[in-house]
Amino acid sequence: MESDRQEKKVLIKELIQELHRGLSVEDAKDRFEREVGTISSSEIAEIEQSLMDDEGMSPDEIKRFCNVHALLFESALGSTRDPLQEVNPAHPVHLFRLENDALLEITGTIREALDSAKGDPPKGTERIGKLLDDLAAVEIHYARKEQVLFPYLERYGFMGPTTVMWGKDDEVRDLLKAARSGVRAIESPEDLGAFAKDTLIPLLDEAEGMVQKEEDILLPTALDKLSTEDWASVLLESEDVGYAFIEPPAEVSRLAAQLQSAVTEEVYLSEDEIVFPSGSLSPRDLMALIGALPVELTFVGPDRKVKYFSEGRDRIFVRTKAIIGREVKHCHPPGSTHLVDEILRDFEGGKRSEAEFWLEIGDRFIHIDFRALHDEGGEYLGVLEIAQDATHLRGLTGEKRLLDE
Repeated sequence: MESDRQEKKVLIKELIQELHRGLSVEDAKDRFEREVGTISSSEIAEIEQSLMDDEGMSPDEIKRFCNVHALLFESALGSTRDPLQEVNPAHPVHLFRLENDALLEITGTIREALDSAKGDPPKGTERIGKLLDDLAAVEIHYARKEQVLFPYLERYGFMGPTTVMWGKDDEVRDLLKAARSGVRAIESPEDLGAFAKDTLIPLLDEAEGMVQKEEDILLPTALDKLSTEDWASVLLESEDVGYAFIEPPAEVSRLAAQLQSAVTEEVYLSEDEIVFPSGSLSPRDLMALIGALPVELTFVGPDRKVKYFSEGRDRIFVRTKAIIGREVKHCHPPGSTHLVDEILRDFEGGKRSEAEFWLEIGDRFIHIDFRALHDEGGEYLGVLEIAQDATHLRGLTGEKRLLDE
């Protein structure tokens, strides 16, 4: 049985490699149906992973042929959808599927609106623009998939396929951004035709194609690999990201609240590390991290005395260790002490939780933010002052992506 499974995987790897060398999809599908037959979503994921690990194929190369792979496996994956029908309504997979159904409803409506718009482009494209604004909520769906589900899959070695899928998500994001911008400029049937061909139809095809990839490969594989404890964590962490297009069933919020109450979120010391709910740091790591921040931090306790300040490389204000234990209002010029008192009274009384200021010092633009700190029970802990030289940020325009030079 295992030898048959391995033989099947070898055949599929050969087919994919031949596809990348120019074999037609039709010929590949014919051979697939003759020699392979059926395959599980997990096996497809494992094959794509091994193409990257063993054959040296890059994630970009896999991504470039991702839609072709989906067509190749389409007929063999029909049976993998059945287990998804039995998922509990509060299960993260069920929620991903509800969002996919809603997404397909929006893309279908956009296609209908596109046909209607041909007779009156300005009026018709106004509706398309509103629908594209609705579709923009897909970012929440993708963010929850990438930031919550993917990390758990990667713990089980499912890494290459998640990288490929994230790249395809980014393609949808780019097309959606271009569509939302371009739809506003349509004035004639010719404009509409070019917009539909170059931007809108590719967007709809890619967004709908991603739904297929999630339903046929990602979600079945996740159900196969993740444990009950993993899914509980996914559900809990999903609350921080939110949901796209849908209002989650009431049982989702109840279950998440129960999980939250059962999770210990306390900070504690473990050997040489400080363990936080979101990770752990050694004191050395923590000092380096704070020192690398492009801001100055000053913490004032509930007694209004300075307890800590950071020592970054680029200093804005003079801070010496002599101020530790000093009442914070005495760290400011006499003319502003009444303002400091007012802010502290408002923080202590719960009247407000933040105070923002900015000023110019020479040719530098300085931003200062005071924030009241409270523990989980609401007890007042003091004030955090965040000072930043925002001169560089103030002059930025447009955008620069992570991979831009």
